[in-house]
Amino acid sequence: MIMKFAPLSSLRKVRYVLPVAIATTLFSLPMVSPVLAQEQLTRMVTVMGRGVENIPTTISQVRLGVEVQGRTAEGVQQEAAQRTNAVVELLRSRNVDQLTTTGIYLSPQYNYENGSQELVGYTASNTVSFEIPTEQAGDILDASVSAGASRIDGISFTAEEEAIATAQNQALREATQEAQEQADVVLAALGLSRDEVVNIQINGAMPPMPPIPLARGAVEQLALSDAPTPVVGGEQQIEASVTLQISY
Repeated sequence: MIMKFAPLSSLRKVRYVLPVAIATTLFSLPMVSPVLAQEQLTRMVTVMGRGVENIPTTISQVRLGVEVQGRTAEGVQQEAAQRTNAVVELLRSRNVDQLTTTGIYLSPQYNYENGSQELVGYTASNTVSFEIPTEQAGDILDASVSAGASRIDGISFTAEEEAIATAQNQALREATQEAQEQADVVLAALGLSRDEVVNIQINGAMPPMPPIPLARGAVEQLALSDAPTPVVGGEQQIEASVTLQISY
């Protein structure tokens, strides 16, 4: 048998033709547009819902104390301590909650005249804070003033922790439902429908109201009045918001 070999020039042609054919095949494959891929990843609508619940405030947070003025530091401090002890004993006998000393102060008082200062006495004050059911707050305020309290720095109102937690959960449910309804309305107007929630952001409840200080002279009026002090707590607003990102 006589074997025939292809000329060397033919082999060289084949070697150079194959890479060109392979490259042509690769470049002829369909390519995905980067812009189209990005649009598919960002087809989302962002909506925010809000829920609000109002619950009655049943707890009063009270801040009150004793303030004494006199000629000597030792004298005013001793009198303030005695009157504060009487107030604290009263509060303990009424089983108030969270009874805490919030301040003990002693400061000199000066009279300024013709560019000079003259020491005229001292002021001592002791303050405490506590919690009490709101329906008992008026009676406690009156009794504290009778026991020796001479200042009421403020009173704030809040609901029970369990009631706050329940209201916050309900507010979150309302906020979530409102956000989904907003997404449905917008997408329906565009002839689209929502697919799934891809991101959730939750905001908590609003804090309770800050303490409300009594006007000047209110303590003296409490001491002189025979009628019990009315204390009305009102309602506490629990607000929550939810932000949803929904694909469509």
